[in-house]
Amino acid sequence: MASAFRAIRIDKDESGYRADYAELGDADLMDGDVDVAVTHSTVNYKDGLAVTGKAPVVRRFPMIPGVDFAGLVTRSAHPDFRVGDAVIAGGCGLGEVHFGGFAERARVSGDWLVPVPEGLTAAQAMAIGSAGYTSMLCVLALERHGLEPGRGPVVVTGAAGGVGSVAVALLARLGWHVIASTGRSEENAYLKSLGAAEIIDRAELSAPGKPLQTQQFAAGVDTVGSVTLANVLARTMWDGAVAACGNAQGMELPATVAPFILRGVSLLGVESVRPCISLRRRAWERLARDLDKGTLAAMTETAPFDEALERARSIVAGKIRGRLVIEIG
Repeated sequence: MASAFRAIRIDKDESGYRADYAELGDADLMDGDVDVAVTHSTVNYKDGLAVTGKAPVVRRFPMIPGVDFAGLVTRSAHPDFRVGDAVIAGGCGLGEVHFGGFAERARVSGDWLVPVPEGLTAAQAMAIGSAGYTSMLCVLALERHGLEPGRGPVVVTGAAGGVGSVAVALLARLGWHVIASTGRSEENAYLKSLGAAEIIDRAELSAPGKPLQTQQFAAGVDTVGSVTLANVLARTMWDGAVAACGNAQGMELPATVAPFILRGVSLLGVESVRPCISLRRRAWERLARDLDKGTLAAMTETAPFDEALERARSIVAGKIRGRLVIEIG
């Protein structure tokens, strides 16, 4: 095949749902005004759901999964990018409705791209990835609400996961007293190394509790949802806020209005998929400035493209902690 490249392709037909490596060509790529030679991608929980079919992440077939990638522009009809520019892509329907980052090449809209900020390499950008970007959006949401470290502790749920790990590291670096919630006690030392001041077992938050509980957190970053989020809200202090960005425990929110109307608690929704380019640039610039590179390295593992499919499957089983970078090109 002319201009052939390797990719992971998901198919769904009368034979069933399957994901495997395939050889594709430039003619197979979808529409876009920028072509990118992909050098790095990363494995997110959503990618695991996509390749296993455990949730309806993929909305058209065939599909190349991978919600993130970084690489070098090889063709551009977009005014903001030229050949040779180092760029990052994430969200924007990648791996869901538009071919994503688990491929040696990508073609996308330049409106979805952000330049790799000064101070970051492509590999570091993918160590951050959508997970780290989402974490920074949570931090920005708490800051817009006027919260700062002097107000009291911040809790991070699902702390050993990708979003949680970066959130712990970011918040600790910014001066917060971070309480990390995890169900994996073997990760306690890891979370302490990222900057967590305290560790609580997720069981403390994952079972139904009272509508209002003892005030414990000035702020929160919740990646879990469901009962856990309800309990975090019930333990949040006067005029505190919780940035919610995930649903690992479930989509439902079995809470009451008590924290909102009796303590003035705010629930801040965080969405990381839309191509809001100004917010993306701001978040990536803050990540380049505020995330300690040594801490980022400590939470990151690197694997070759040949292992991407297997590792994407394993993340659904909770076998990956922190961040996993895939070297593609």
